[in-house]
Amino acid sequence: MQRKFLLGTMIVLLLMAVLMLTGISAEAGHLEDISARGTIRIGTTGDYIPMSYLNPQTGEYEGIDAELSQLIADSLGVKIEYVQTTWPTLAADTQAGKFDIALCGISRNYSRAKTMAMSDAYGEGIFGKTILCRAKDAKRFQSLADIDRPEVRVMINPGGTNEKFAHANLKQAQIVVHNDNADIPRQIAEGKADIMITETVEAAHYVRMDKRLAAPLKDKPFTRHSCGILMEKGDQEWLNYINFVLAELRMDGTLENLEEKYLK
Repeated sequence: MQRKFLLGTMIVLLLMAVLMLTGISAEAGHLEDISARGTIRIGTTGDYIPMSYLNPQTGEYEGIDAELSQLIADSLGVKIEYVQTTWPTLAADTQAGKFDIALCGISRNYSRAKTMAMSDAYGEGIFGKTILCRAKDAKRFQSLADIDRPEVRVMINPGGTNEKFAHANLKQAQIVVHNDNADIPRQIAEGKADIMITETVEAAHYVRMDKRLAAPLKDKPFTRHSCGILMEKGDQEWLNYINFVLAELRMDGTLENLEEKYLK
């Protein structure tokens, strides 16, 4: 009897070791949890036009990521439960499992890929770091060297890749932190700062909306990258499913139409 008990214990321990080595969890994965819950929890900052923006008038999320979120929810037959996050807390919230996925114009980069899982890319060849400035100053700012001067005030939102880019490339300019990303273009237009480090798609939107603003380097961005859907590591089945949805949307033209609608 004791020998059988020891043998059974060894088998259980061996199975647990195999599961740990292969990264397979004995617990239910996200697909099972979402189905049982009837909702998909989507983390978003809601401050990034035209990706994910919480419209204060309607109380609804708008942008390409809002539409992608709905398409993912529809594919699962569940409703969306939005979970508010911020750029400074995005990584910690993702790793803590506060939501199933995050969508808010999240750049794919090595740093995020090391600690979290990221989906296949969308918006490829569209995104890049650029600047937003006042229209009257467009000729003044034609390069990073023109921006990196002691008298130039560069306003950034904390916690994201825009902040990282500014600190990595601007050593002399004044870095001004402003917590409301969606409000920075107004701050620039009203002269409370000179430059906003942003993405090409965001800069293009604000130039269309406010004639006081310009994006003189939009067609020659400092960097190029794509966006991805962010999630906690450890559930390969869930990552595979999200990539499958993106592949289907790309194949039937839906993703191209959304990119044309929001990003070009």
